[in-house]
Amino acid sequence: MIMEKLRGGLIVSCQARGENPLSGPQYMVPMARAAYLGGAAGIRAEGPEDVRAISRVVPLPIIGLYKVVYPDSPVYITPTLREVEAIIGAGAHIVAVDATNRPRPQTNSPASLTDLVAYIHAAGRLALADISTLDEAKTAAGLGFDMVATTLSGFTPYSRHTEEPDVDLVQEISKGCAVPVIAEGRYWRPEEAVRALKAGAHAVVVGTAITNPQLITARFVRYMSTWNKTGSPQADQS
Repeated sequence: MIMEKLRGGLIVSCQARGENPLSGPQYMVPMARAAYLGGAAGIRAEGPEDVRAISRVVPLPIIGLYKVVYPDSPVYITPTLREVEAIIGAGAHIVAVDATNRPRPQTNSPASLTDLVAYIHAAGRLALADISTLDEAKTAAGLGFDMVATTLSGFTPYSRHTEEPDVDLVQEISKGCAVPVIAEGRYWRPEEAVRALKAGAHAVVVGTAITNPQLITARFVRYMSTWNKTGSPQADQS
């Protein structure tokens, strides 16, 4: 039922951390509510507080994740069992986990990806693998993940680095992997989201272009500054 609700739809990522002025559920809840009223099919939210608060007022499937940095690993998206438990307890319908090939944390409830998937399924939730390559997507599907997302394409040293959305990876996964693929990463325009759907994406996640006015403003400023200095604008996809 949840997968059908997401099919062909827009998932809006409502995340703000650290020094972002919109950090906290008091801002992310109305952001998610606005996305719902605008027609979003789902919400991607970070941290137990935001997930819990959003789930209470927004009647959409929620992809939950929990970013925690451990000193012994580059993996920080829901990296251990502790974070998985917290996100499930907060009410997420889908739990997003970093499923890249990078070394996982060995501190604080270490667990293999197989263990994390089993725990998520035992709790009656769906498991989403955030990956960066086709091989990682295939591995995640073999481990029992219900879907994969191209979230980390360009964020691992061995994945394809591009300023554009990695629509090629979406197409590769849709043709070579048995589970649905969620397109995510650097989607700025509706036309790019449609390209991803045409390439086989089950749904498309858009975050910064919708929910981060600080970076949207900075993008406009950079573009206009280039014009002011050179008299000709330079494309800015960052």
